[in-house]
Amino acid sequence: MPRVTVLDYGFGNVRSAVRALEHVGAEVTLTADRETAENADGLVVPGVGAFAAVMDGLRAVRGDQIVGRRLAGGRPVLGICVGMQVMFERGVEHGEESAGLDQWPGTVELLQAPVVPNMGWAHVEPPQGSRLFAGVDAERFYFVHSYGAREFPLGTTEDTGRFAAPLVTWSEAGPAGDADRFVAAVENGPLSATQFHPEKSGEAGLQLLRNWVDTL
Repeated sequence: MPRVTVLDYGFGNVRSAVRALEHVGAEVTLTADRETAENADGLVVPGVGAFAAVMDGLRAVRGDQIVGRRLAGGRPVLGICVGMQVMFERGVEHGEESAGLDQWPGTVELLQAPVVPNMGWAHVEPPQGSRLFAGVDAERFYFVHSYGAREFPLGTTEDTGRFAAPLVTWSEAGPAGDADRFVAAVENGPLSATQFHPEKSGEAGLQLLRNWVDTL
Protein backbone atom coordinates (compact mmCIF):
# COMPACT_ATOMS: atom_id res chain seq x y z
CA MET A 1 0.00 0.00 0.00
CA PRO A 2 1.24 3.53 -0.70
CA ARG A 3 2.50 5.25 2.45
CA VAL A 4 0.75 8.59 3.01
CA THR A 5 1.50 11.11 5.74
CA VAL A 6 -1.22 13.55 6.80
CA LEU A 7 0.67 16.53 8.20
CA ASP A 8 -0.50 17.14 11.77
CA TYR A 9 0.21 20.78 12.56
CA GLY A 10 -2.95 21.81 14.39
CA PHE A 11 -5.16 22.86 11.45
CA GLY A 12 -7.47 20.65 9.44
CA ASN A 13 -9.96 17.82 9.54
CA VAL A 14 -7.14 15.36 10.06
CA ARG A 15 -9.14 12.41 11.41
CA SER A 16 -11.61 12.57 8.53
CA ALA A 17 -8.74 12.76 6.05
CA VAL A 18 -6.98 9.79 7.65
CA ARG A 19 -10.12 7.64 7.54
CA ALA A 20 -10.87 8.57 3.94
CA LEU A 21 -7.33 7.81 2.76
CA GLU A 22 -7.30 4.49 4.59
CA HIS A 23 -10.63 3.64 2.97
CA VAL A 24 -9.13 4.07 -0.51
CA GLY A 25 -6.12 1.87 0.19
CA ALA A 26 -3.36 4.00 1.68
CA GLU A 27 -1.27 3.22 4.74
CA VAL A 28 -1.68 6.48 6.63
CA THR A 29 0.43 8.13 9.32
CA LEU A 30 -0.75 11.27 11.12
CA THR A 31 2.34 13.14 12.26
CA ALA A 32 4.41 16.31 12.10
CA ASP A 33 7.66 14.33 12.14
CA ARG A 34 9.85 15.80 9.43
CA GLU A 35 11.60 12.61 8.34
CA THR A 36 8.34 10.67 8.09
CA ALA A 37 6.65 13.45 6.14
CA GLU A 38 9.54 13.90 3.73
CA ASN A 39 9.93 10.19 3.02
CA ALA A 40 6.28 9.16 2.59
CA ASP A 41 5.03 8.23 -0.86
CA GLY A 42 2.48 11.03 -0.57
CA LEU A 43 1.98 14.00 1.78
CA VAL A 44 -1.43 15.54 2.52
CA VAL A 45 -1.55 19.11 3.84
CA PRO A 46 -5.02 19.78 5.28
CA GLY A 47 -6.12 23.18 6.51
CA VAL A 48 -9.04 25.09 7.98
CA GLY A 49 -9.33 28.59 9.39
CA ALA A 50 -7.35 31.71 8.56
CA PHE A 51 -4.58 31.81 5.96
CA ALA A 52 -2.08 33.52 8.29
CA ALA A 53 -2.77 31.14 11.19
CA VAL A 54 -2.32 28.11 8.95
CA MET A 55 1.01 29.48 7.71
CA ASP A 56 2.14 30.05 11.31
CA GLY A 57 1.18 26.46 12.14
CA LEU A 58 3.06 25.12 9.15
CA ARG A 59 6.19 27.07 9.95
CA ALA A 60 6.07 25.88 13.56
CA VAL A 61 6.59 22.27 12.41
CA ARG A 62 8.79 23.27 9.44
CA GLY A 63 5.98 22.31 7.13
CA ASP A 64 7.06 24.97 4.65
CA GLN A 65 10.44 23.25 4.36
CA ILE A 66 8.87 19.78 4.16
CA VAL A 67 6.61 20.82 1.28
CA GLY A 68 9.44 22.63 -0.49
CA ARG A 69 11.82 19.69 -0.27
CA ARG A 70 9.25 17.18 -1.41
CA LEU A 71 8.26 19.22 -4.44
CA ALA A 72 11.88 19.94 -5.33
CA GLY A 73 12.38 16.19 -5.47
CA GLY A 74 9.19 15.55 -7.46
CA ARG A 75 7.46 13.85 -4.52
CA PRO A 76 3.64 14.15 -4.45
CA VAL A 77 1.83 16.63 -2.19
CA LEU A 78 -1.94 17.13 -1.90
CA GLY A 79 -3.29 20.31 -0.31
CA ILE A 80 -6.89 20.50 0.94
CA CYS A 81 -8.96 23.67 1.54
CA VAL A 82 -6.65 26.23 3.23
CA GLY A 83 -3.94 23.65 2.58
CA MET A 84 -4.48 24.53 -1.08
CA GLN A 85 -4.74 28.28 -0.48
CA VAL A 86 -1.32 28.51 1.19
CA MET A 87 0.30 27.09 -1.94
CA PHE A 88 -0.27 30.51 -3.52
CA GLU A 89 2.05 33.47 -3.21
CA ARG A 90 -0.04 35.44 -0.72
CA GLY A 91 -3.33 35.67 1.13
CA VAL A 92 -5.28 38.81 2.06
CA GLU A 93 -7.76 38.66 4.94
CA HIS A 94 -9.34 41.69 6.64
CA GLY A 95 -6.86 43.96 4.86
CA GLU A 96 -3.85 42.07 6.17
CA GLU A 97 -1.50 40.41 3.67
CA SER A 98 0.33 37.20 4.56
CA ALA A 99 2.99 35.34 2.61
CA GLY A 100 2.13 31.83 1.44
CA LEU A 101 4.35 28.98 0.28
CA ASP A 102 4.70 30.64 -3.14
CA GLN A 103 4.41 27.47 -5.21
CA TRP A 104 2.05 29.37 -7.51
CA PRO A 105 1.78 33.11 -8.18
CA GLY A 106 -1.49 34.70 -7.22
CA THR A 107 -3.52 35.97 -4.29
CA VAL A 108 -6.14 34.29 -2.12
CA GLU A 109 -8.81 36.87 -1.31
CA LEU A 110 -12.42 37.28 -0.20
CA LEU A 111 -14.90 35.80 -2.66
CA GLN A 112 -17.04 38.41 -4.42
CA ALA A 113 -20.23 36.39 -4.06
CA PRO A 114 -23.58 37.64 -2.70
CA VAL A 115 -23.25 35.33 0.31
CA VAL A 116 -20.11 34.11 2.05
CA PRO A 117 -19.03 31.68 3.24
CA ASN A 118 -19.60 29.60 0.15
CA MET A 119 -20.95 26.49 1.83
CA GLY A 120 -22.46 23.35 0.36
CA TRP A 121 -22.29 21.05 -2.63
CA ALA A 122 -21.29 22.35 -6.05
CA HIS A 123 -20.24 21.14 -9.48
CA VAL A 124 -16.75 21.82 -10.77
CA GLU A 125 -15.29 22.29 -14.26
CA PRO A 126 -12.23 20.04 -14.67
CA PRO A 127 -10.04 20.40 -17.76
CA GLN A 128 -9.40 17.63 -20.23
CA GLY A 129 -6.68 15.27 -19.08
CA SER A 130 -7.42 15.60 -15.36
CA ARG A 131 -6.36 12.52 -13.40
CA LEU A 132 -7.84 13.71 -10.12
CA PHE A 133 -11.34 13.92 -11.58
CA ALA A 134 -11.23 10.75 -13.66
CA GLY A 135 -14.69 9.18 -13.36
CA VAL A 136 -16.09 12.02 -11.20
CA ASP A 137 -15.90 15.03 -13.50
CA ALA A 138 -19.70 15.45 -13.43
CA GLU A 139 -20.09 15.00 -9.68
CA ARG A 140 -20.57 17.58 -6.92
CA PHE A 141 -18.12 18.26 -4.09
CA TYR A 142 -18.46 19.87 -0.66
CA PHE A 143 -17.14 23.41 -0.17
CA VAL A 144 -16.96 25.60 2.92
CA HIS A 145 -14.85 28.74 2.49
CA SER A 146 -15.02 32.51 2.31
CA TYR A 147 -11.72 33.05 0.51
CA GLY A 148 -10.29 31.67 -2.68
CA ALA A 149 -8.00 32.22 -5.65
CA ARG A 150 -10.09 34.09 -8.20
CA GLU A 151 -7.33 34.01 -10.82
CA PHE A 152 -4.56 31.59 -11.73
CA PRO A 153 -1.78 33.61 -13.37
CA LEU A 154 0.61 30.71 -13.98
CA GLY A 155 0.43 29.19 -17.43
CA THR A 156 2.79 28.03 -20.14
CA THR A 157 5.16 30.98 -20.33
CA GLU A 158 8.67 31.50 -21.64
CA ASP A 159 9.97 30.25 -18.28
CA THR A 160 7.68 27.24 -17.89
CA GLY A 161 7.10 26.34 -21.53
CA ARG A 162 9.20 23.18 -21.33
CA PHE A 163 6.80 21.83 -18.72
CA ALA A 164 3.14 20.93 -19.01
CA ALA A 165 0.91 23.80 -17.96
CA PRO A 166 -1.00 23.22 -14.70
CA LEU A 167 -4.46 21.71 -15.02
CA VAL A 168 -6.85 24.10 -13.29
CA THR A 169 -10.40 23.18 -12.26
CA TRP A 170 -12.90 25.99 -11.66
CA SER A 171 -16.15 26.41 -9.76
CA GLU A 172 -18.54 29.24 -8.89
CA ALA A 173 -19.92 30.71 -5.69
CA GLY A 174 -23.38 32.27 -5.79
CA PRO A 175 -26.42 32.07 -8.06
CA ALA A 176 -26.21 32.06 -11.85
CA GLY A 177 -25.79 35.56 -13.18
CA ASP A 178 -24.27 36.82 -9.95
CA ALA A 179 -21.65 34.16 -9.26
CA ASP A 180 -17.95 34.55 -8.54
CA ARG A 181 -15.54 32.18 -10.28
CA PHE A 182 -12.68 30.66 -8.30
CA VAL A 183 -10.06 27.92 -8.49
CA ALA A 184 -11.50 24.64 -7.20
CA ALA A 185 -8.47 22.42 -7.82
CA VAL A 186 -5.03 22.39 -9.42
CA GLU A 187 -2.88 19.56 -10.78
CA ASN A 188 0.68 20.75 -11.30
CA GLY A 189 3.23 17.96 -11.56
CA PRO A 190 3.80 16.52 -8.07
CA LEU A 191 1.60 19.22 -6.47
CA SER A 192 -2.17 18.75 -6.44
CA ALA A 193 -4.73 20.61 -4.38
CA THR A 194 -8.46 21.05 -3.88
CA GLN A 195 -10.41 23.96 -2.42
CA PHE A 196 -13.24 21.61 -1.50
CA HIS A 197 -13.05 18.82 1.07
CA PRO A 198 -12.79 15.43 -0.69
CA GLU A 199 -12.94 13.68 2.69
CA LYS A 200 -16.42 15.20 3.17
CA SER A 201 -17.61 14.75 -0.42
CA GLY A 202 -19.05 11.25 -0.23
CA GLU A 203 -18.28 8.67 -2.91
CA ALA A 204 -17.08 11.29 -5.38
CA GLY A 205 -14.54 12.59 -2.89
CA LEU A 206 -13.35 9.09 -2.08
CA GLN A 207 -12.87 8.35 -5.77
CA LEU A 208 -10.85 11.55 -6.18
CA LEU A 209 -8.61 10.52 -3.26
CA ARG A 210 -8.33 7.04 -4.77
CA ASN A 211 -7.26 8.60 -8.07
CA TRP A 212 -4.53 10.53 -6.24
CA VAL A 213 -3.35 7.55 -4.20
CA ASP A 214 -3.18 5.47 -7.38
CA THR A 215 -0.59 7.89 -8.78
CA LEU A 216 1.81 7.43 -5.86
